[in-house]
Amino acid sequence: MRVTPTRTDEREKPVTSEPSGRERDGATEAFVAHRNLLFTVAYEMLGSAADAEDVLQETWLRWAGVDLAEVRDRRAYLVRITTRQALNRLRTLGRRKESYVGSWLPEPLLTTPDVAEDVELADSVSMAMMLVLETLTPTERAVFVLREVFDLGYDEIAEAVEKSPAAVRQIAHRARAHVAARRPRGVVSAAESRQALDAFRRAVETGDLQGLLDILSPDVVLLGDGGGVKQAVLRPVTGRDKVARLVLGGLLKHAASLSLGPAQVNGYPALVVQLDGALDTVVAVRLDEGRITGLYAVRNPEKLSHMRRETTLRR
Repeated sequence: MRVTPTRTDEREKPVTSEPSGRERDGATEAFVAHRNLLFTVAYEMLGSAADAEDVLQETWLRWAGVDLAEVRDRRAYLVRITTRQALNRLRTLGRRKESYVGSWLPEPLLTTPDVAEDVELADSVSMAMMLVLETLTPTERAVFVLREVFDLGYDEIAEAVEKSPAAVRQIAHRARAHVAARRPRGVVSAAESRQALDAFRRAVETGDLQGLLDILSPDVVLLGDGGGVKQAVLRPVTGRDKVARLVLGGLLKHAASLSLGPAQVNGYPALVVQLDGALDTVVAVRLDEGRITGLYAVRNPEKLSHMRRETTLRR
């Protein structure tokens, strides 16, 4: 859905007086109505649900002081505030990642079933795509997300990222080319993901090395995120044989207390690993031509809080 462009004079303005009760009610109503959309924008830009929630808090503080009489399109205005706050947070997050222990993976979300039904939205928040977005600059990522996922016009994006429309068009072209060269080849259906994960799960649960080798691509890459809190591979592990033996060796050590179950994560099927009945790891995959080319294991406890309840995403 395209957001109706607003006038160029409709910028975030300083508060000149305390809003009336009616204005506060109107501001609250608009914010609540678009909250899931705003969270989705922030999450796709940041890859962190915790930081996206902080951005929403900052957005609300600014929105609560806006003179609603000056706002023609509340949805567009809110998206613009959120984008600017997310850009500020994204630059800070980049500095944090430089000192992160091991690989940094996006925070997994237990998503509602309707996310999977919106194929474009599910693809945009998949773990594989979120990792591709990590390779963009902050401005490129904002422009790509707003244009390709949320279908905003170039003029509206220009106001959000504080660039000229001509510059935004160039950034969008560059970002599309960058993403196209790195994203999975073709859109993978939920059924294909489920089939691959079922095969992976059976092989792990039965210790079937050959079965695991059959579902893994020769150049599969395993990334683990323990955040320095939980044990995880500190560097990417590449190659079918290495990954298969590492996975089987690691999981079979805890065979008696370990269980694997399905979950809907970031719009696609994934696996949840429990140890002694407690959530331990979320495993998402990247598929290319029916085989697993990427395995993403998130173990950092700070990143698993959004696996305890479903998150609603919206475009």
